Amino acid sequence: MFTLDVNRDLKLELINTRFAPIYLDIVTRDQEYLSQWLVWPPHAHDEAFFLSFIKKSLHDYAEGKSLVCGIIYQGQLVGSVSYNTINQSLKKVEIGYWLSSLHQGKGIVSQAVAKLIELAFTQFGMEKVQISAATENTPSRKVCERLGFTLEGVIRRAENLNGRIVDHAIYGLDRATWQIAD
Repeated sequence: MFTLDVNRDLKLELINTRFAPIYLDIVTRDQEYLSQWLVWPPHAHDEAFFLSFIKKSLHDYAEGKSLVCGIIYQGQLVGSVSYNTINQSLKKVEIGYWLSSLHQGKGIVSQAVAKLIELAFTQFGMEKVQISAATENTPSRKVCERLGFTLEGVIRRAENLNGRIVDHAIYGLDRATWQIAD
């Protein structure tokens, strides 16, 4: 298990089974909010759901397919940030994230994503980082813009979010642009 220190108050920790009951508490409290942007919260009714997700995530991490980390803010688990996919042949990762509604507006996601961008380019040898967000998900899109991503396009009718069809804004950041901005 590893931990990445982002700053004094924020760290990222490889997902593990002790997160399951905490994730259940967060998602139970924030189910309506999270279900606006994520397809899985309506199905997260018990710890078994999260234990299954954690087991699969650790398996995929061991195979180099993904990396899922808990976001630890001031010693408390408050969300998740991940490389949803790691594509070695394209040298590209796709980042995803979610955060408890109680901790939004503090720059936590922006800082966590910035750390995963740095890791992708400096440790994993990636050439591109991509983020996909529903076009109406303004907070998520602002994270991308704040971190220097370019809007590469919009995919119409990209996802069925719990009965609501949404378009996705696709953002990209390549290594050269990141190095200039950094």
